[in-house]
This record gives sequence, structure tokens and C-alpha cells, in this order.
Amino acid sequence: MNYRSAGVVAGVLLAVAANAQTPAAVPTTPATVLKAAHLFDGRSGKLVSPGLVVVQGSKIIAVGGNATVPADAKVIDLGDATLVPGYIDAHTHLAYDHDENWAQGIYEGMLRFPVEQSFHAGRNAKVTLLAGVTSARDVGAGDFVDVALRNAINAGLAEGPRLLVAGHSLGSTGGHCDSSPYPPDRVKPSGPLEGVCNGPEECRLATRLQMKYGADVIKICASGGVLSESDPVDVPQLTPDELSAIMSEAHNWGRKVAAHSHGDLAAKLAVEAGVDSIEHGSFLTMPTLQLMKQKGVYLVPTRMTQVWVVDKADTYPPKIAAKARAAGAAHSVMFKNALKAGVSIAFGTDAAVYPHGINAQEFGDMVDLGMTPSAALLTSSQGSAKLLGIDGETGTLEAGKFADIVAVPGDVLENIRATEKPVLVMKQGVVVKP
Repeated sequence: MNYRSAGVVAGVLLAVAANAQTPAAVPTTPATVLKAAHLFDGRSGKLVSPGLVVVQGSKIIAVGGNATVPADAKVIDLGDATLVPGYIDAHTHLAYDHDENWAQGIYEGMLRFPVEQSFHAGRNAKVTLLAGVTSARDVGAGDFVDVALRNAINAGLAEGPRLLVAGHSLGSTGGHCDSSPYPPDRVKPSGPLEGVCNGPEECRLATRLQMKYGADVIKICASGGVLSESDPVDVPQLTPDELSAIMSEAHNWGRKVAAHSHGDLAAKLAVEAGVDSIEHGSFLTMPTLQLMKQKGVYLVPTRMTQVWVVDKADTYPPKIAAKARAAGAAHSVMFKNALKAGVSIAFGTDAAVYPHGINAQEFGDMVDLGMTPSAALLTSSQGSAKLLGIDGETGTLEAGKFADIVAVPGDVLENIRATEKPVLVMKQGVVVKP
């Protein structure tokens, strides 16, 4: 290197050093303070008064009546309300629409291109967010619409909850995760890419394909379903070898597995294979519930869906109506037994079976079966947060957590149905519903 080159390099280094010594000032966003008559922090299970949460950027920086309020903070006084953690729905289907006319809904869904359905999903996501759901797990969607929705929300192109998604649900040919029995010359039969698999190696491939294309979680159909016409609701639809292949592959990738299962034997097989949660669980017996408790398997009861389908049974085709009534009756007994057994319960609703945006009815419907209002709220802030693996970031109103906050009218422990009428929704520090 010649002297001139050395001088140029030295000059550049000096300039860099000078700039490093005088960094540009980083502007700070003024804090936002939420004040209300009460606060439910989502951890203690107790209500405190008054309620105060200080938010800076996307995070909570202080909680409680003794918290220091910055001089330039924007104060939102909500009066006689309760501040609670944003709801975490562990079982949604945002990529699908609810339609009161069951057959018409299937027909219209078949006619839509995936891009068109994505717009419907975006609408459903926004409605769900405004209902107070700030995080959700979408457990099954066609054409990877849920993956696209998650990415669009993360990129700021759509409004909705923070999402974990499953891609296609996995199940056997003719089972609940297979499409309805359309003639094969009119609708192409589904394969591993679409989640339909037979035998352990096909099921391993189907699992890998969902993860390849962006699945955060794997959803399986261990038993038949209520709203699928051709399959018995309580019959196992995956063999132990198929279950083992799915579990091992998913867990090797660090993905949890959620099992749709109304039937008791199907759920028992899934629990023995290492599943992380049982969804619905209508016909679960006490021994299976006790096995779930022993192995730390969560129950996502989707209680409000059972209430909904029983109420609407007369509008369904006869086979589906019969299954809906049988599952609904059994579900009430199962839920009370789950409380007795001490099974870990996570808040989940099965949105799309009912209209999107009324998710919080789940809290009241669980209370109607004997759960306390505090315990019902904890199924979201503790149960779903831990099941989804996001409890280190959200679920409770604590310093350092994301500012995912909902305000509901009055004392929430006196009226759990107040959760259905949020007066404010904040997601990661941004007020989305004033």
C-alpha cells in the first residue's frame, strides 16, 4: 500500500470513529397509559383496583397503581372497566367463512380461487382482532391461505391477531380432514400435500410438506367430525403407526401437534403417541382425561361450538344433525369431568363453525358449566399462551410483555359476559379498537 492509499484509509477510519462517538439521537415514542377501575393481570387470577398499565412502543413497561407515569404520556381513562390480557384463541379457522346455509357455504367456497378466499380470510382476521383476540392458532386451511394471512399480518398488509398456522389438517382418506365426498371425476382427490395420507410414510411426508410451506403447528384429525357428513364422529381415523410418524416428524422440527378428536379411543391413541392437545373431546371418558392430566396434554374444548351446533342442528343434513346432538350432549358431561380431573384447559373456539368475531362467548359458556370466571380467563392468559409457546411474550399484563390488552365494561369477575363487548383493544401497543 502506498502513502496516499494509507492516508485515504486513515481518513475514512477517523471519520467512522468520529461518527461512532456522536450517535444520532433516537426519537422515543411517548408512552400510553391505560387507566380503568379494575385490572386482571392474567397470572394471579385476582382482580385489583384501580387498574393502570403503562405502554411504551409495543411493550408494557409498568403495571399497577404505583407505576410511574411519564410526564408526556398519553392517558386513556376507561372509567368503570376492567383491563385484561388480549384473548388468545387456540382453535380458529380464519381462512373459512361461516354460512348459516351449510350447503350453500360449501358450494360458494368451492367456486372461489385461493386469492379470493384470502380476502375473506383478511376480513375474518380483522373482525376477530376487534373482538379482542390478539393472538390465535389457525388449525387448518386449504391452499395455505392461513400461511399467506399470517405473512400478510406480519408484513402489515392485513389487520388481525398474531397467528400461528397449520397449513392443511392431516387425516386419512374419507376422514374428517379429507374433503367432502365429491365425485372424483369432478373434484381431484386430495393427497399428502393437501393433508390426506394413508400409512406412516405418507403421513410423514404430509407432515413435512406442511412444515415446508410454512406451518407453525401440525393439526390432525384423529377421529371423525360433526360437520363432515360421511364419517362416524367417534371412530379413530389414524393408526398408531400413522400417529407415531406424524408426532415424531413434527416434534423433531419443534412443532406441536393438535388433534381434532371427538371420540375417546381416538384421543387415547393420540395421547399415547405424544400429542400436545386434544381439540373438542366430546366423548372423552374419565380414564382418558386422567391420562391427559398425567402426560400434560391440553384440552381445547371449543365449548361454544358445541352450544352453537346443537342450537342449529335442525338446519343441518340429517346425518350431521344427529351427530351434533350426540356430541353436544356428551360434551357437557366431559367438560365437567375434565374440571374434576384437573386437565389443563386452553381457550379455543373453532371459529367459522359460528360467525367470526364472537369468540369471547367461550368464556361465559365454560362458566355456565361450573368453571369460575377467573379460571375461564386463565384458560386464555395461561392455558393458550403456554400451549402456543408464546407465554414468554404475551398472555399476562406484566412489564416486558407485549402490550396486548383488552378493556371490558365493569367488573369482569362479576360479569364474565362483559368479555364479549370490549371497549378497547390494543395489539402490541397499537390501539385497534378505541
